[in-house]
Amino acid sequence: MEDDTTDERADDAERELEQNVGQRFGRLPETAAERTVEGRASREEVLEFFADRFAIPPATFDDDTFWEKGAGKIWLYSGEASTPVEIEAIGMTCLRTRQEHWKPTTDFVQRFGHHASECVIDLDREQARRFAAGEDQELAWDGDWGYLIAAHTVAGEREPLGVGLYVHGELRSMVPKGRQRDL
Repeated sequence: MEDDTTDERADDAERELEQNVGQRFGRLPETAAERTVEGRASREEVLEFFADRFAIPPATFDDDTFWEKGAGKIWLYSGEASTPVEIEAIGMTCLRTRQEHWKPTTDFVQRFGHHASECVIDLDREQARRFAAGEDQELAWDGDWGYLIAAHTVAGEREPLGVGLYVHGELRSMVPKGRQRDL
């Protein structure tokens, strides 16, 4: 009888791992073929997104793991941990995936945006000031529409400021209200 109960608990635990639980981190599967949670992105898909959209080399994340908590909030962690993990946070949020267009986070862009060579819009001083203040602005851009990395050159180096959304000739600042600054 004890063996049946143990088997039932193991089956229940396995079924629970196949669900998206909002307060638990689940490690992304390596590939879509290994996916057990419907709708969950795979590591391969995340790396392809960063490479295709921003030309960030996948090798940039060789020492990192990707995790989902909630529906589509992807976290990046420099290290290993058992899965699933019921903790408040692990690493940093890097991407929102369960929406029509995947959106990188401001933290991710500020930390890894210097690796990008595509979909980066370079802003002059006044444009960068307006962007950091959360203002939308009409700008000419000959690249792809959608989420971009807004950057400004400081001391000869391109510095990523945050995420912008470019549509219909307008750059919309996606800098969160609490992080907007008047410079």
